[in-house]
Amino acid sequence: MGIQSLRNETWVLVADGEKALFLVNEGDEEYPVLRVRHEETQENPADREQSANRPGRQHQSVGPGRSAYDDTDWHELAKERFADHLAELLYKRAHRGAYERIVLVAAPRILAELRDKMHKEVSDRVVGEVAKTLTNHRLDEIEKILTSELASDRA
Repeated sequence: MGIQSLRNETWVLVADGEKALFLVNEGDEEYPVLRVRHEETQENPADREQSANRPGRQHQSVGPGRSAYDDTDWHELAKERFADHLAELLYKRAHRGAYERIVLVAAPRILAELRDKMHKEVSDRVVGEVAKTLTNHRLDEIEKILTSELASDRA
C-alpha cells in the first residue's frame, strides 16, 4: 500500500524497532509541513549485551554428540515488544479521536508487526504505508520522501 492522502492534520508515524516519531502534517498534500507531536524511544542494546549466558547444551539420546539450544534473541524480542507498545498507543489515541488519518512509515519488519497487532479502529484510519526506515532522517527529508511516494502512487 502506498499513500492515498497526506492532507492537513494527517498523522505520520515514523518508526523502527527502537524509536518512533508521531508527526502531524500542518501543510497540505502538495507541500507537507511535518511537526513532531510526540517521540517514543526504547533502550535496546545489541543482543550480546543483553544475553546473560551461553546457550544451554543437551546430550544426544543416541551417540556421543551434543548440541546447543537456540538462545533467545533479546534485541529482536525488544523490537517486537516496541511494535506492540506502538500499536497500543495508536489504539488509545484513535479511540480518543486524536487523529482521523495516519500514514505508517516503518522498517519492513516493524511495519509487519504493527499490522499484525493493530486494532481495527487504527487500521480503518491508515491512509498509507511506506516500508522504509526513516527515523534518523531530518523532517524536511521525510517530507520529500512522502511527497515522492504520494506522487508515484498517483502515476
